Amino acid sequence: MLAYIIRRVFQSVLVLLIVGLVAFSMFAFVGDPVDNMLGQERTQADIERLRQQLGLDRPFIVQYWLFLEQAVQGNFGLSYRQGRPVAEILMERLPATLELAFVSGLLALFGGIALGIFTAIRRRGAAANVIMTLSLIGVSLPTFLIGILLIYVFAVELGWLPSFGRGEVTDLGGWTTGFLTASGLKALILPAITLGLYQMTLIMRLVRTEMLEVLRMDYIRFARARGIREKSVNFRHALKNTLVPVITITGLQLGSIIAFAIITETVFQWPGVGLLFINAIQFVDIPVMAAYLMMISVMFVGINLIVDMLYFAIDPRLRVDRTAGGH
Repeated sequence: MLAYIIRRVFQSVLVLLIVGLVAFSMFAFVGDPVDNMLGQERTQADIERLRQQLGLDRPFIVQYWLFLEQAVQGNFGLSYRQGRPVAEILMERLPATLELAFVSGLLALFGGIALGIFTAIRRRGAAANVIMTLSLIGVSLPTFLIGILLIYVFAVELGWLPSFGRGEVTDLGGWTTGFLTASGLKALILPAITLGLYQMTLIMRLVRTEMLEVLRMDYIRFARARGIREKSVNFRHALKNTLVPVITITGLQLGSIIAFAIITETVFQWPGVGLLFINAIQFVDIPVMAAYLMMISVMFVGINLIVDMLYFAIDPRLRVDRTAGGH
């Protein structure tokens, strides 16, 4: 167990180092920060002085190490566009993204598992067939098109929900949330559905496939032959074994919700870090772009690491295989 954890942590750190290298490379290959920070009246002496202050006169490896050292401390420098610390800007936008990702993740996880179980148990029913047909929409249509369709129906035609923005938010000691206001909750509905629909349909179809396979197992037939109630067979025996292989894919999907919230935030003008990243690209704000890549990679890798640990903990076959391999 310990060796497995150490190996997975080492792999995660290696991934973060590679992402850090990509993020740092933007400073060298996407424009010159000196040109962005100094005006037209700059002199050669001003350029040399600023390059020395930024450490740009040092070797590439030294610059990369200093970048990682500062990144670990949460220091990504100043935004070229706003002239403010990047960490401060990210902390202002992060609550909106995490709030959206949290609601979307709950929708994808619980909605996908519930619908997957229902369509597996009632696989020959009309309702299950309708759900499976509709799920093709969530899998086939791109996220931005789903968002536009939802805006057209529920914001433009029906006028029930807002089409952009976050609504009114409450400040809880520096952390803003829309959960405590009616307009904040209404503004969250369409973006959360847009972001979570694709992951929900994937989880649903995966759960359905795995559960149908488990229901064909001999021990399920034996449980039914013993007279155990159908409800107990489905939820105590079949569901438990169904969720084991689902955990890994589910973890990847929940991680991608945070990583790809950028599309949903752009469509709905949601004031999160994804929209901040899009604006940073337009203005070539490299510190913000680099910080966004690092932050998203840390979240994604962290979620996958946790999922791997859970998968190893709940699946005894992995522990047996590791033990046998050690001998």
